[in-house]
Amino acid sequence: MEPKGLNIIKAVAPFELPLLPFSPKDLQPHISEKTISFHYDKHHRKYVSSTNELIKGTQYEKSTLEQIIKDTAGNPEQQKLFNNAAQAWNHWFYWNCLSSDVIKPKEKLMQAINSSFGSFDKFAKELISTSVAQFGSGYGWVVMDKGVLRVIKTSNADTPIAHNLKPVIGIDVWEHAYYLDYQNRREDHVVALVNNLINWDFAERNLEME
Repeated sequence: MEPKGLNIIKAVAPFELPLLPFSPKDLQPHISEKTISFHYDKHHRKYVSSTNELIKGTQYEKSTLEQIIKDTAGNPEQQKLFNNAAQAWNHWFYWNCLSSDVIKPKEKLMQAINSSFGSFDKFAKELISTSVAQFGSGYGWVVMDKGVLRVIKTSNADTPIAHNLKPVIGIDVWEHAYYLDYQNRREDHVVALVNNLINWDFAERNLEME
């Protein structure tokens, strides 16, 4: 199955809020329907609409999100546009990283994990600890960097594609991603995702696109 909401990745502006690849109820009990509804319909929707507003009358009116992100990264004068465009992209990616189907990484992805981290358990431990350790808002990521899988964290809206890194998995650790369900227990949120909700098929597709 193709990732949902590819229109926001492939199309040029103006952008649309992409479809969720699951029902808001599907991720319970690990993520509640209420959290998904607020996160998707309030936060993600606002990032998309703000991006559209900010590019009106500019050189970016017919650009893709990825083009906008790469062009505005590190430019203080374009910080607001970068933040909203990157968050629109990050959220599309995050939703597609989640699935209620209980599956395991397939052979190619598991080989890459074992080669880069030594074992799946070591990989999962590093992904959890790095994501939890992000100070303040941000993300934990699994990225492909020169043929090797790495776990990194980014602050606020920052995203791997702004640094020429290929994202494979993304975990949202902004408070709005988990506070209704877990309050200040960020680690519980991340552990629940890594152990129960990662869409390993999507991760493998990202690996194959390298």
